[in-house]
Amino acid sequence: MENEKQSSILLKPLKPVGIAGYGAYIPRYRLPASEINRIWRGGSGGVPVREKSVPGLDEDVITMSIEAARNALKRAQVDPAGIRAVWVGSESHPYSVKPSSTVVAEAIGAVPHTQAGDWEFACKAGTEAMQAAIGFVGSGMAPYALAIGMDTAQGRPADALEYTAAAGGAAFLLGPAEDSLAEILCSYSYVTDTPDFWRRANETYPRHGERFTGEPAYFKHIYQAGQTLLEETGKTASDFDYAVFHQPNTKFPQRVGKMLGFKPEQIAPGLLVPEIGNTYAGSSLVGLTAVLDIAQPGQKILLVSYGSGAGSDAFLIQATDKITARRDLAPKTRQYIDRRTEIDYAMYARFRGKLVL
Repeated sequence: MENEKQSSILLKPLKPVGIAGYGAYIPRYRLPASEINRIWRGGSGGVPVREKSVPGLDEDVITMSIEAARNALKRAQVDPAGIRAVWVGSESHPYSVKPSSTVVAEAIGAVPHTQAGDWEFACKAGTEAMQAAIGFVGSGMAPYALAIGMDTAQGRPADALEYTAAAGGAAFLLGPAEDSLAEILCSYSYVTDTPDFWRRANETYPRHGERFTGEPAYFKHIYQAGQTLLEETGKTASDFDYAVFHQPNTKFPQRVGKMLGFKPEQIAPGLLVPEIGNTYAGSSLVGLTAVLDIAQPGQKILLVSYGSGAGSDAFLIQATDKITARRDLAPKTRQYIDRRTEIDYAMYARFRGKLVL
């Protein structure tokens, strides 16, 4: 009965699946939170993050996804013709009718013998694509599948979201565990209908449920997903070296980590939101790339995403002995964070099309 219970709750592929390659991309432009504060609050009050990443005039979800995907391929060292699925998860696809994924697949050389599609589930669109990719590879249907979480996140001027809504994300090439940098041992998804964040068709900016985005939205879903995975695998926070949670701000991931029993030093390596903001569909995934950049063989990682609407995906990941040799084949996440060009609010408004003529 216990085995039946586990198979009905935990998601485990028939064949072992791992992360064959990973790659991040973060735009170089940065808007300090103090600059937003200066414009809308006259410099009074505190700010939730130090700064956020902003895409340039020639950057969107497609261009950034291509860069991240190429980094993942460099680490995987596989022929892109073997990729049988290219999936891009985002809240900010540049086209309302035309997939981002086909452009990405064409750019990396994965066409024409591949499946392609765009995914949506707010900030967990990227991990939603990862869950599907695990099933695709783990069932034996495909040798490799590419899952991407990327956003140019929007924020209404003067809204609280404008301080943290940022740009960037990550790509993960999933393949056979025996040739991977890290194995995904199991996963779990927890979903309810909790409308804490939404955007109607033809609306420019999303709306949110103010304090309800924390409880019962963010904390309930991440805690339940993480706690269930821990219980079903018989593990505790002390069995993990790192934990990465969705990062809408600085306090939320630290608080939910404490609720699950994790120490601040386990969370810190992947907590990037103070420096780059909330990259939405790429938020938890960029954090995972930062952890993989430093993880040692055998170390375990808990990844839990969150998407408004609402739901969380939890993953138990273990680094393999191949990670140290191949992670230096592409730029590390910290390199993207450190290469920064500061801009003011006027330039930000131009880049993001906030001035309508």
